[in-house]
Amino acid sequence: MNQIIYKITITGPESSGKTTLARQLAEAFDTLWVPEYAREYIDQLNRPYRESDLLEIAKGQVAREDEYAEKTQDLLLLDTSLEVIKIWSEFRFQRCHPWILEQLEKRQPDLYLLCAPDLPWEYDPQRENPDDREALFDIYREELAGQHVVEIRGEGEERIQLATKAAESLRA
Repeated sequence: MNQIIYKITITGPESSGKTTLARQLAEAFDTLWVPEYAREYIDQLNRPYRESDLLEIAKGQVAREDEYAEKTQDLLLLDTSLEVIKIWSEFRFQRCHPWILEQLEKRQPDLYLLCAPDLPWEYDPQRENPDDREALFDIYREELAGQHVVEIRGEGEERIQLATKAAESLRA
């Protein structure tokens, strides 16, 4: 018997609280969250990442999502997904690999939680854009138009309550 697994992608520009929100929701719903594969991949490089690395990151992200989907009961939270790689690839390199686009089309989540960049930017060696977060947020909005999207704004408890309410709506 196949069980329905609802997928929620937590997305948005860098330093917008995605990972924190993924952890909080996983705890609230007693489920798994899929960490962002790009962090692990880039941490292992002994050089700056290249455009070709984005395809490898996308493949690793897909594999990780599939692996975690096998381990969960009914809800899977994704700390970013392929839309992030697509947007970043187009922003940085003005193109995106066709495999990423194909997989993105096939692997739509049930809900996107789009995190606004209304939190202070925090330094991280993998972050590159403290000044472009609003522009990138607009790109995310445009990219996700027509999808089931809830924008997540505010701080602390306000954010988690908004995200929890959106996630609960899937089960209703």
